[in-house]
Amino acid sequence: MLFRWIKNYLPRGLYGRAALILILPVLLLQLLVSVVFIQRHFDGVTRLMTSAVNIELRFLIDTVNNAADLQQAQAELARLDAPLEIQTELPALPGQEDIKPWIDLTGQMVITSIRNGVANVIAVSLADRRRVLMWIDTSHGVLEMEFSRRRVSASNPHQLLVIMVVMGALMTAIAYLFLRNQLRPIKRMAVAATEYGKGRTVPFNPTGAVEVRAAGMAFLDMRNRLERQSQSRTLMLSGVSHDLRTPLTRLRLGLSMLDDQDVEPLLHDVDDMQRLVSAFLDFARSDAGDSLEPTTPQDLVRDVLQDAARMGQAASAGVIEGPEDAVGLRPLAIRRALENLLSNALRYGEKAEVGVSVTERAVRFYVEDDGPGIPPEQRDDAINPFVRLDPARNQDQGSGVGLGLSIVSDIARTHGGVLRLGDSEKLGGLKAELVLAR
Repeated sequence: MLFRWIKNYLPRGLYGRAALILILPVLLLQLLVSVVFIQRHFDGVTRLMTSAVNIELRFLIDTVNNAADLQQAQAELARLDAPLEIQTELPALPGQEDIKPWIDLTGQMVITSIRNGVANVIAVSLADRRRVLMWIDTSHGVLEMEFSRRRVSASNPHQLLVIMVVMGALMTAIAYLFLRNQLRPIKRMAVAATEYGKGRTVPFNPTGAVEVRAAGMAFLDMRNRLERQSQSRTLMLSGVSHDLRTPLTRLRLGLSMLDDQDVEPLLHDVDDMQRLVSAFLDFARSDAGDSLEPTTPQDLVRDVLQDAARMGQAASAGVIEGPEDAVGLRPLAIRRALENLLSNALRYGEKAEVGVSVTERAVRFYVEDDGPGIPPEQRDDAINPFVRLDPARNQDQGSGVGLGLSIVSDIARTHGGVLRLGDSEKLGGLKAELVLAR
């Protein structure tokens, strides 16, 4: 439970975690040295220096106590003040309590050492950081003594702390610069992988340490293999489509010489075969073809609706919202995806609606219909290639091999997006959302 609570407050970025790994040990080391070494060292030095001064203080106190009267005691103090560098006043008003500044590394040790080494101490004041003021009860009244703080404390004990903090911060900054240079290739590789997931191939040159460079080379090899595989699939199915269209054309010409009553079913089969070949070719080209271009999503929707109107399809415009700014898209691929969704919607329903919503982070196209829809438990399977959901959709309304939604899903993935299937609240059928990352 404690580890989970701490984990919620840790940095999530690579730079933040690297800085924490770098700075935390330095801070802990400085704190340990400050508490264990510096404090003990200055306490010992202060104790020895105060013990030496206590000898002089006791000598002055004994001189006062041994004097016959107050005048003799004052005379002896006046004679000894200059050699001992201690200012005295007899009699004097006594202090009420010990005074020590809140931030004083050696103040408490000075007061403790004086009280342990000198008898009859009334109060010790360290209010003036440069002077020590103390009051002693003697046989001739209260004796006030004042001397320099440097005689009982090491000069500027905080200098070592300041030097440690400044040098620690400087070396940490230098180390962070070197560390950032080592982390920068990892960040560039992550950006290249993210962009490739969105269908954008950006230049990437592996740099950095040997292990980071090896990971970058592995990413480039993987990207090249995926591109070669995609090109091979496209070329293979394109060749198959080209080879099949020639005999299909000859077959259609031969059937045209037969009687219309006998040839109609056969021509229907030939048309189905041509549609199947076109579907295979579209599936092969779903992740290839046009490149990213500045495109206005609203214009794409309007073009698809205009084509549907010319074909006499019952398609209408839905909600079209968001700024009409150009977005980096593959216009031909997106148009093919919308046409596939619209074709499916009108195949299994009587009317459809197409809309788009543009935000700062995503572009969301949607197509709704009034058909039977797809049950929630079968929506993941409906996106897989070559899957036909007989119980869910009316297969008598058209033919296919189950590639329509799979093509749309591949187009969404090449844009770093996703295809989501849900229920249409407006028309009551299926709602297909094509969500693309900007």
